[in-house]
Amino acid sequence: MSTVTPTRPPQPGASAGRPAEAGRVGGGLFDPKQLVASFPDAIRKLDPRVMVKSPVMFVVLVGSVVTTALAIKNPGDWFGWAITVWLWLTTIFANLAEAVAEGRGKAQADTLRKAKTDTVARRIIGPNEERVPGTELRIGDLVVCEAGDIIPGDGDVVEGVASVDESAITGESAPVIRESGGDRCAVTGGTKVLSDRIVIKITTKPGETFIDRMINLVEGAARQKTPNEIALNILLASLTIVFLLAVVTLKPFAIYAGADDQTSLIVLTALLVCLIPTTIGALLSAIGIAGMDRLVQRNVLAMSGRAVEAAGDVSTLLLDKTGTITLGNRQAAEFVPVKGTTAAELADAAQLSSLADETPEGRSVVVLAKEKYGLRERHQGELAHATWIEFTAQTRMSGVDVDDRKIRKGATGSVVAWVKERGGAVAEDAQALTDGISQAGGTPLLVAVEDGRGARILGVVHLKDVVKDGMRERFDELRRMGIKTVMITGDNPLTAKAIAEEAGVDDFLAEATPEDKMALIKREQAGGKLVAMTGDGTNDAPALAQADVGVAMNTGTSAAKEAGNMVDLDSNPTKL
Repeated sequence: MSTVTPTRPPQPGASAGRPAEAGRVGGGLFDPKQLVASFPDAIRKLDPRVMVKSPVMFVVLVGSVVTTALAIKNPGDWFGWAITVWLWLTTIFANLAEAVAEGRGKAQADTLRKAKTDTVARRIIGPNEERVPGTELRIGDLVVCEAGDIIPGDGDVVEGVASVDESAITGESAPVIRESGGDRCAVTGGTKVLSDRIVIKITTKPGETFIDRMINLVEGAARQKTPNEIALNILLASLTIVFLLAVVTLKPFAIYAGADDQTSLIVLTALLVCLIPTTIGALLSAIGIAGMDRLVQRNVLAMSGRAVEAAGDVSTLLLDKTGTITLGNRQAAEFVPVKGTTAAELADAAQLSSLADETPEGRSVVVLAKEKYGLRERHQGELAHATWIEFTAQTRMSGVDVDDRKIRKGATGSVVAWVKERGGAVAEDAQALTDGISQAGGTPLLVAVEDGRGARILGVVHLKDVVKDGMRERFDELRRMGIKTVMITGDNPLTAKAIAEEAGVDDFLAEATPEDKMALIKREQAGGKLVAMTGDGTNDAPALAQADVGVAMNTGTSAAKEAGNMVDLDSNPTKL
């Protein structure tokens, strides 16, 4: 398994505080160093087997050979030599433009390739671990990584939480948190674990990792022509045939006018090159490569030219809320008890019911109870004869049954239904508390208990999510461009409305399922609009695949990155 070490020298134009993409070649098309480095590639591209892929430039190459032969036949013909020089310069310029565009990507790929090293993975086999080369890992294998270890392959964290250095991929020096049970579980081979211990489930085969795909894409090996590029190639080839036939018919007129064969052939060849769409044919492939390269310069990896092409005509932009518009790590901020319950009693019950909740939200409840109310952080093994209820997306609750008490914590609807099933009454102020938190843009979690006094609501846990800096300004800019922004979230309508107003989006879709996201995209597309979708979770994958432009966050799950046709390495939608 190949990995990459951070080797990213700073570059002019890089954003403050973050080095630029590794190996990126500075300067534009006419940068002298880049021109010199790309010139040998431009000469190699004169191979007719390569040139024939561009019919227009193939005709120019044939014309260059013909005029060269005629000029050699008559060395004193300065006119013939002048035309020959111009035709060869035209041909070489076309190849040089493409070579420069490819060269910028190859420089990045070479840096990544040189930095590769072999790693040893700690693969879990039953209760034991074994050390194996990273190249032997297969999809589904579980590997352990601790502080200082290089992650041996792409995968998802299935146990634990750790800070990871991803500067080899994103150029961002600040470490990021990767944890199980959320949308921030994806890790990339070649990145380094800085703290704690995580268990990773491998999701890719050796040679097909994200870094391998980056290398292929940035050097152009995996670039596919877009529909417009294919159509334009057909049009240019057709025009070339038409003008070729037109110029051939001029030969008798040249003979009739008294021109000699050599001069007439040289003039007619020059006329043909002037008539056919030489410039467009010369720059067509370079334009496609340059488009993808410009995205790479902004740390966005385009998986296809089609996505780059469609991005220019997008009229509707859909954005997943959690992890895209907001930071994604909702944290417990406050315990709000109902009448007749103390905050300390609520905190104790909330902490107990969260011990079986491995989501970031559940862990934050445990931490808040410890920090704010001095409750010692307890563990499942300490409570004998306890039955733990793990949090699932279906039940949307977690809890514990211990000492004749049943405690539950979770989504408002789920907990209210649980209390009513047991004949309990919902406190009058519980609804008011949850509505107030939702209207403020927070997420309420109810905590309930069933004991000798029956089933009842103890209070509400207030979760907060923070909108990323700069999002409102970017949405304002997109609105001026005529692009409609729609926030998609699984939150209730009140919470969704508050976040939408804070972020400044045009519209929102609350309590959205993957099917709802797909239906919205299809409705927009049925109206003749091109749709872009950004997301980071597995539940976003179908929508990312359906959208014309699917931008997956690099912090997201492997499923999201596979479904999208662009990956934002910085996971920063303010670049949109």
